[in-house]
Formats: sequence, structure tokens, C-alpha cells
Amino acid sequence: MDNITAEVKDYLSEKGLREIEKQGPYIKDEEGDFSTSTINHRECVFAVYDEKKHLQCGIELAWRDGKTNFRKPVSCHLYPVRIDRYEDYDAVNYHRWDICSPACGLGKSLGVPIYQFLKEALTRKYGPAWYEKLVAEIELRKQEGIGNIQREYTPDDPEQ
Repeated sequence: MDNITAEVKDYLSEKGLREIEKQGPYIKDEEGDFSTSTINHRECVFAVYDEKKHLQCGIELAWRDGKTNFRKPVSCHLYPVRIDRYEDYDAVNYHRWDICSPACGLGKSLGVPIYQFLKEALTRKYGPAWYEKLVAEIELRKQEGIGNIQREYTPDDPEQ
């Protein structure tokens, strides 16, 4: 991650660059895991706003432009899903954060559940067979009427 900063520097905001100077590109969090540093405990130092005021990842933009071979960390690609690792399994959990509310609202209005929105990231993390198994399980639950899958997988539903 340290080397990536130089490769993506031109894609970052002034605020992000200042925070990287102060904190470094990543920190060890309260759980002992490494996390990217943030600006005022909100967006990541690698986050940049586009002309529509949507957050994007400077690392991902540099990767798309061929400026680096490093794609953003898979944990970032998965966000707003967080992975909790246990001895026998991973728990894949949605993390609600107000900074994601506009994206969640758009997903809801378009009828795109979070597992579909994150198809590429989930496939990157667990592989295509795992993702297809997830989709099959969701479809089976829909057919059997077990829970409301749309409600289970759509963030910001006031009924949850």
C-alpha cells in the first residue's frame, strides 16, 4: 500500500494527500486490522468526489487508467459489506453508514439488491462458483417464501 500512494497521487484530493502526510495511507484499527486512513473519520483518504459529487476511489481510477497494477483492496471493493472471519466460515454483513445512503437509495429505486450491486466484488473475493451458489440460495428462498429476500438484501429499508 505504501508504494501505491505515489502511483495514485495525481488522482487524490488535497485533503486526502494532507491526511496521508499526517497519518500515512493506512492505520491499525481498534480491532488490530489495517484500514485506510480517513479524512475527519469519514471518507477514505483515497476517496475523491467526481463532478456529480459522487465518491470514487483514486486507487481504482488509477487502476482503470493503467497507472497501477494494484486494484483497490478487496475490502474496499466489497464496501458496504464487511467480512468477519471465524474459524469455520466468513460472516458477510452489511455495514450501514450514512455516507452510503445516496447509493443505497439509488439501488433501492432501481431494484438492485446489494448482492447484485456487489457481484464483481463478491466474485473477486470468493469466486464465481460461490457467487452463483449465493444467487441460487436467494432464488430458492424466494420460491419457498422464506423471508422477503428483497428486504433482507436491500439496505436502508425502514421495516428492518
